[in-house]
Amino acid sequence: MTKYHLTAKPAETAVLVAVIQDRQDPITAQAHLDELAFLAQTLALNVKQTFVQRLEKPDSKTFLGKGKLMELTEFVKEQEIDIVIFDDDLSPSQVRNLERAINGTVIDEAKTKILDRSLLILDIFSHRARTVQAKTQVELAQYQYLLPRLTRMWTHLSKQKGGIGMRGPGEKELETDRRIVKDKIALLRQKLDKIDQQSTTRRKARTQTVRVALVGYTNVGKSTLMQLLSKSEVFAENKLFATVDSTVRKVVLHQLPFLLTDTVGFIRKLPTLLIESFKSTLDEITEADLLIHVADIASPDCEEQVEVVNQTLAEIGAANKPTLLVFNKLDLLPAHERHIKASTREHEKTLGISAQKNLHLDELRQMLYEMVAERYQGLYPNQLIPDFDFSDEAL
Repeated sequence: MTKYHLTAKPAETAVLVAVIQDRQDPITAQAHLDELAFLAQTLALNVKQTFVQRLEKPDSKTFLGKGKLMELTEFVKEQEIDIVIFDDDLSPSQVRNLERAINGTVIDEAKTKILDRSLLILDIFSHRARTVQAKTQVELAQYQYLLPRLTRMWTHLSKQKGGIGMRGPGEKELETDRRIVKDKIALLRQKLDKIDQQSTTRRKARTQTVRVALVGYTNVGKSTLMQLLSKSEVFAENKLFATVDSTVRKVVLHQLPFLLTDTVGFIRKLPTLLIESFKSTLDEITEADLLIHVADIASPDCEEQVEVVNQTLAEIGAANKPTLLVFNKLDLLPAHERHIKASTREHEKTLGISAQKNLHLDELRQMLYEMVAERYQGLYPNQLIPDFDFSDEAL
């Protein structure tokens, strides 16, 4: 009997490309590249090389200078690279010019693909989405991203020109494609509006319960913390955007119930299309009573990541909510570096913990209990809510 052995499909190869502008700090630029590499690894891409060029500003036509573009093109052809990923967003014309430079005029399905940061993140979201709502939100963002870039899909029709006063076949096909995409966007928006109405109805039913939302940069440990506080199984993985769906769990701290929501992680240069498409999901944050902002204190970019989250919260109108800033992964720091400074913001409290090592979790529960109790006191001023010390719970 013949035995057949299934072989795994080899991972697609990729190179990363970044432009460091003159005023940009090299350390920060490297951190951005490291994050881009992590994004690529999240899609199981095999990163072969990184190309970096220092310019006053990216070239308006090809993003890179002529010499660096030639170097990139030679490497891509020699190594038969599948994907070139840029750390910034590219204009439709830059994508077309880069494709011509790297692939020539040959139209081939096996040609090297050009991705910018937004498209890479959109692709990750499409792989991670599980609920109907998340899938619809991602699909809408993808079509909105695609619409202004449709022209590059029909370059092979440019030879077929019509006569004077007539549209050529290429233009007809392009117009048809645009109409199809616009119709699809309209249908997805209608579908999302219906889902949003259902979500709004569910949120209104929770108005008499204190709502707490976990927010933070991607991959800082929000889902792990969700598991510990809610004592339920929530998907958590050491990858960027391990989950893009909002998860709501009921939590009870010493007979004090509240709803805890795990939300999608933020990231620097988060595509605006995603923020717009995920409006309903982000409403879980804007309508929450309290926020738990989780940060990775072991990351060298911790301060920048906190600022990125704060900026995004400001964009969606949730910047001034009562917030507990939780610095996670404290165990990864040397003991003498574990001091956490108090926040200078009036609405914000701070605490250092380790979700993995159960470090200072009693203090977290204590602070959270007091913040939820204060909120309940506002909702039900005549109801007595007793003080409770979680440090005595284990005694």
